[in-house]
Amino acid sequence: MLTLDVVPERSLGCEQWEFVLGMHFCQAVAIIQSQVGIIKGVQVLYNDKNPLSVDLILDLPQDGIRFVFHPVNQRLKMIEIVNLKNIKLQYCGVLFNAPEVMPTIEQVEHTFGATHPGVFDAEKQTFTLNFRGISFCFNVDSKFQAGNAQCGLGSLQFANGASPNVSRVIIFSGHPIPGQDMLSVPSHPLSCYKGLTYLERLDVQRDHRSTKGFQVQFYLEGSGVNRGRKVSHTREIQFGMSCQDVTSMLGTPSQVFYKSEDKMKIHSPNIHKHITVPRRSDYFFNYFTLGFDILFDAKTHKVKKFIVHTNFPGHYNFNIYHRCEFNIALTTGKSKYELSNDCKKYTDKKSKSIVVTTYTKWDEISEKLKHSERPVVLNRGSSENSTNPFGSTFCYGYQDMVFEVMQNQHIASITFYQSDIEDDV
Repeated sequence: MLTLDVVPERSLGCEQWEFVLGMHFCQAVAIIQSQVGIIKGVQVLYNDKNPLSVDLILDLPQDGIRFVFHPVNQRLKMIEIVNLKNIKLQYCGVLFNAPEVMPTIEQVEHTFGATHPGVFDAEKQTFTLNFRGISFCFNVDSKFQAGNAQCGLGSLQFANGASPNVSRVIIFSGHPIPGQDMLSVPSHPLSCYKGLTYLERLDVQRDHRSTKGFQVQFYLEGSGVNRGRKVSHTREIQFGMSCQDVTSMLGTPSQVFYKSEDKMKIHSPNIHKHITVPRRSDYFFNYFTLGFDILFDAKTHKVKKFIVHTNFPGHYNFNIYHRCEFNIALTTGKSKYELSNDCKKYTDKKSKSIVVTTYTKWDEISEKLKHSERPVVLNRGSSENSTNPFGSTFCYGYQDMVFEVMQNQHIASITFYQSDIEDDV
């Protein structure tokens, strides 16, 4: 049985680890993975059809804990303890829930101090004591009668001096509010930075039909006089940059991965040129916390591809990358330039622009782009030692990009390449 410290408005944890409000989903999973054999039976709950409309939940049924993450920014917004029989809880070194310590109303008030009158819900038969950053819910069955619901604890008449036990504990940020959907998500806490770099925003720089570069806005913990503070930077990455230039701008990658095979190569018109020609392996710089990969050419060691990841649940690569918050301005149709009446400038009369973000669905994009080409089906984990329970995805090419689309029409990843490179698209 776990013995955990409760810190209102902040966290739930112990000396070895701590789940902190505002931490990323990937970081929470990393804690669980480090506790194999201690934390068991973990489940990930999400809405497969509409993953942005329902909270993302890490459920620990054997320990009675649920970690609730915001579906968009994927940061921890609430911690629920729903089965107090499976866990020991303490606050400031004082045990208030254990087999030998019943979590009664009196015990909660003794441990946490005075609070405002509780709230009784006659319809749900629940009584809630609210403190800043933490709430305690009690199931009040029919043998307990409530008088004036506005009077709180004093309005409840308990038979034989009995008192109900806590049925649910909620840790959150700020003051108690009526609905869970309205809970604010705290910013990414400094204690979770761990010396890494995190993405704020990525803007794709395009010139009509081709990608020129990427403006990356990221943040990290400062050093020197800025130690203990969040520091933001903006860098620009362009095709043709050397790996040394990229490292100097973004820092050391999380991982370097060398390509062993390219199953998409068969769709290249020039594949026959390379069948008998041995070549060195191109390699990726994987920036997991920034949400993207950069591919370098094996000969020139210069950028030739850029891949952004959306980290939607239900995708084969889910939880490997943090979500990349990107913006792309795409131009539709063919340009037809006309000279203005004063003969001073040309205006584009036919092409239109649409903005694609991390959350734009492919069916919306294809409708605006009038894109009707058949996709390439991408199957992952087809070997005997690797299975993919989520099914295949579909790849659509448009201009110098390849959109990988999930079955729910959400974008899983986008690959950007130089349009003059045909052998490795």
